[in-house]
Amino acid sequence: MELSLTSPLALLLLPLLPLLCLLLRRDPKKQPRAHGLKAYPLLGTLPHFVKNQDRFLEWCTDVIKRDPTHTISFKALGLTGGAITANPANVEHILKTNFANYPKGELTVSMIEDFLGRGIFNSDGEQWLWQRKAASYEFSKRSLRNFVVDAVRFEVVERLLPLLDRARQDGRTLDVQDVLERFAFDNICRVAFGEDPACLAEESMAAPQSAEFMRAFNDAQNAIMARFMSPFKSLWRLKRLLNMEPERRMREALRTIHGYADRIVRERRERGEAGLASRDDFLSRFAASGEHSDESLRDVVTNFLLAGRDTTSSALSWFFWLVSTRPDVEERIVREIRAARASRQGSAGAATLSFDELRDMHYLHAAITESMRLYPPVAMDTHSCKEDDLLPDGTFVGRGWLTTYSAYAMARVEDVWGKGCEEFRPERWLGEDGAFRPESPFRYPVFHAGPRMCLGKEMAYIQMKSIVACVFERFGFQFVGGEERPGLLLSLTLRMEGGLPMKVIRRESSVI
Repeated sequence: MELSLTSPLALLLLPLLPLLCLLLRRDPKKQPRAHGLKAYPLLGTLPHFVKNQDRFLEWCTDVIKRDPTHTISFKALGLTGGAITANPANVEHILKTNFANYPKGELTVSMIEDFLGRGIFNSDGEQWLWQRKAASYEFSKRSLRNFVVDAVRFEVVERLLPLLDRARQDGRTLDVQDVLERFAFDNICRVAFGEDPACLAEESMAAPQSAEFMRAFNDAQNAIMARFMSPFKSLWRLKRLLNMEPERRMREALRTIHGYADRIVRERRERGEAGLASRDDFLSRFAASGEHSDESLRDVVTNFLLAGRDTTSSALSWFFWLVSTRPDVEERIVREIRAARASRQGSAGAATLSFDELRDMHYLHAAITESMRLYPPVAMDTHSCKEDDLLPDGTFVGRGWLTTYSAYAMARVEDVWGKGCEEFRPERWLGEDGAFRPESPFRYPVFHAGPRMCLGKEMAYIQMKSIVACVFERFGFQFVGGEERPGLLLSLTLRMEGGLPMKVIRRESSVI
């Protein structure tokens, strides 16, 4: 049958002709690839992302491993496009070579702003640069490093070791992830703003508002992740307007978080005016210049809480689980600890190890690094594309697209780490002389790379090595969660779903 331009069907199709012509004329080089996934009309491969959002990290990793470029991209009509990569060349392009084209971007910043404000982890341009310079200046000071070491020593000796010993004596199963999160919260509060929430202290000493704050912090992170996982990036605003979950919980969480942070800033101002403020903690160093508003200092508090609590506790939780599955690795770590003790006279009776002793522990450094390779605290990191671009592997990235690199997926790509890449093997980081050998940060972006490289990297290693060495010198852990790996809980950091149930075992004086 001949189709007349005046027929009802033709009249129905006429408004769609410009769209159809646009779709047919698009540059094929600028189209997302299908990656072996079924592409749907107009929606492309987006339905696959939505269908697998409950196991997004593992599903995305499987797709990336199969793709020759180890990059996947998607774009649906009317929605923000995106690309996710585990290709080191692309990571270097995004984080260094074409850094100016991949800021956090207004879309990303807007989704986190009510939580982190315009702090160092959620800002761009001049606002990010001055914070970066100020933080870099403070992190370079020996006095801050010594303050961090002292804070860790107090928390380990006075709280962590006694808690583990009580659990051992009582035969209790501990959620080690929860213990480490409370430890890290106490520690970062001391280092960042001279506060002691005592979350790891005996229940009679712990402040109830601290536990409430930690719950609120977790709720806020979960809500932020839900915003990012939604294909409709502004849907959360409607949910917030209608007071729907998880935005209802987010509103309550922010009230708690901001109230806690505001109190700290207010007390710091008052102590400073009275001449009673310490100059050791990070917040005091920032506030001393007198150039920052209370809101700006509140952003400092929340940003450093996120960096100091969640990344360290995530890294150590996965580390202790991995080592519990490898007695041979644990034995080498314990031998190294004891050798370090024996090599330095006068340190045998000390409760913690010195900075020099920790620095010489190359195998422990390698084991922690390998653990973070497999289970990076920040599994995926997202930037926005400012202008149309082509990644080194030929992937088109459109203006406004969310561009993500996955450190978790990268660890599982043979082209990047070779055969056996999914095995926990600390030896891959050691040279023939047994010394630790670092890798390119674009191949190992656990601490990010380029201009946004983590300033607290060395400080994080000091804390983690000190904790592990002190614990393993006295105790071992037995995982009681079954033979399966703990479930992945993807939030702003990579946590364990259901926690990390462990039995504490006293270590005998002889080597394992």
